[in-house]
Amino acid sequence: MVIFQNCFITTLSCAPCLTSILHIYTAKGLREYAYAAAERLREVGKLDAKEHKGKTALLVAVTANQPEIVQDLLLLGADINACDVHGQTALHLAVHYGFPRVVQAILLSRPDINLEARNFEGMTALHCAVISHSITMKALFASGQVDVNLQTQAAEKLSCVQRLLKAGASVCSQEIKSNKTVLHLAVKEGNIDLVDYLLRISLPKMKEFVNMKAHGHTALHMAAGLHGNPHQKEILRLLLRKGADPSIRNLENDQPVHLLQSGEQGEQLKLMLKKRGASSRRRNVSLQDQEFN
Repeated sequence: MVIFQNCFITTLSCAPCLTSILHIYTAKGLREYAYAAAERLREVGKLDAKEHKGKTALLVAVTANQPEIVQDLLLLGADINACDVHGQTALHLAVHYGFPRVVQAILLSRPDINLEARNFEGMTALHCAVISHSITMKALFASGQVDVNLQTQAAEKLSCVQRLLKAGASVCSQEIKSNKTVLHLAVKEGNIDLVDYLLRISLPKMKEFVNMKAHGHTALHMAAGLHGNPHQKEILRLLLRKGADPSIRNLENDQPVHLLQSGEQGEQLKLMLKKRGASSRRRNVSLQDQEFN
C-alpha cells in the first residue's frame, strides 16, 4: 500500500500519469485512491481518458467487477456511453462478463440510460446478455451440470438478463446483422432455460413476438433445426404453446416441418407440428365464419 501512496503523491501534478494510475487503482479495487485520482482528472477534463486497450476508467472498473468504483465514477460524471474498440459500453461489458452487481450499479446511477444502445456488432446489452448466458449453459451441460463455478456463472448471467428486462430493455429489439431477437438467439443455442423464461414474460402481443422473423426464419424454424439437441422437443412445445405458427414459410419457402431431422424423432415432431397447424387452421376458419354470421 505504501508503494501506491507514493505513486499517488508523485503523480498528482501529472495528468497523463494520473490517468494511468487511475486505471491501475481501479483494476486493483483500490477505491479511495481511485476516487481521489478521478476527482483530479475530472478537474482537468480527463476523467474519460482511455488506456492502451481503449478503455476508460469506467470500463476498466466494469471488467474488474468493481461495482462501488463504477458507482463512484458515474457520480463523478464518467461518460456512461463511452465504449471500447469493439463498441462495447459499460452495460454491454457488465452483462457479457455476468456481473449483476455492476449492472445494478449502472442502472441505479443512470436510470435514464439508453438500454437499446448498440455495439459495433449491432447488438444491445440484452442481446449480449443472452448470448453470454447461452455460452455458459452449453459449458455447464457439457460438464454434466455438476460444475459449481459454471452453475454460479449461469445464475449470475440470468440475473443480468432479468435486471435488464426489469429496467425496460425490449425483448423485441432485433440485432442488426441478421435481425434476431433474444428469443431467436436463445432458441438457436438450444437454451431451454432462457427460452422458457422469455416466454413467461407478460407481453401484450406475445404471438407477434414469437412469430417475428430473422432473415425469414421464425423461432420455430430455428427450433426445427436443432437436430440432436436434447431440448428440441420441449422448445418446440413451448413455442407452439405461446402461439408459434407452423404454417409460416421462410425465404426458401420452407415451413418449420420441412427443416426437421429424418428418422423416428423427426416423424414424431412432424406429427406435433402438423397437429398444431391443423388446429390453427380450424380456429381461423371458425373466426371467419363468425365474421360472416
